[in-house]
Amino acid sequence: MTPPIISVENLVTYYGRHQVLKGVSLAVEQGEILVIMGGSGSGKSTLLRHLLGLHAVTSGKIEIFGKNIQTLDWREEQEFRRNIGVSFQGGALFTSMTVGENVRLPLQEHSRLDEQTIAIMSRMKLEMVDLSESEDLMPSELSGGMIKRAALARAIVMDPKLLFFDEPSAGLDPVVAAELDQMILELRDAMRMTMVVVTHDLDSAFQIADKIAVLDQGEILQIGSVEMIKQSKHPRVQALLQRQIRTTQFDPDEYLERLMSGSGRK
Repeated sequence: MTPPIISVENLVTYYGRHQVLKGVSLAVEQGEILVIMGGSGSGKSTLLRHLLGLHAVTSGKIEIFGKNIQTLDWREEQEFRRNIGVSFQGGALFTSMTVGENVRLPLQEHSRLDEQTIAIMSRMKLEMVDLSESEDLMPSELSGGMIKRAALARAIVMDPKLLFFDEPSAGLDPVVAAELDQMILELRDAMRMTMVVVTHDLDSAFQIADKIAVLDQGEILQIGSVEMIKQSKHPRVQALLQRQIRTTQFDPDEYLERLMSGSGRK
């Protein structure tokens, strides 16, 4: 049996005294799109940073491509970076560079290809995201949807095995968001990539996911197919799906004790 591309086991994270992730475990199979879904403060951005190897975990293990990413040596870490792509929420394009220069940059920094080959490869990726006519534009000249697609072209320019998205449809109107969702599916099929998508957008999650992990208050409430999540009887999953306001019961004695002990600090 082929091992999963990503395996997360009992991941725990503290920021000071505040526990952000509470024993998170999940797996992502080859060619699968896993959507990590949750509201603000659920811990999904922290989980993404751990998967990218940007933050050390408090306890638990993350294996990607069969290796514990917390114990990689320098050479292994460079290989890991070459095999992943990241499309950030705001695009994170360099504003002083053209679209083409932004897309070419990873190849220039992490490969030994000549400039002509780099130019051809970057143009191919721009065509895949329907930006072939925008190579010489500056980021300031792009619409929100075009910025997302330019960032996507840069993320896939090195043909990564694993692609991460942080809120791909955030800030986009419904039509443009739907077009981006379709593009994600087409790229997955064309390039045979595995994808992890962090989002709070229900429509997008249901459109692109093979599997959804619902994260709330640092815990995985449920992992399953789109239909399984839609039909879930877990009250907190249903509250998220129905956009119900989360309420907490106020205990004045407990509140006063937290203030006096300092345990409410984060």
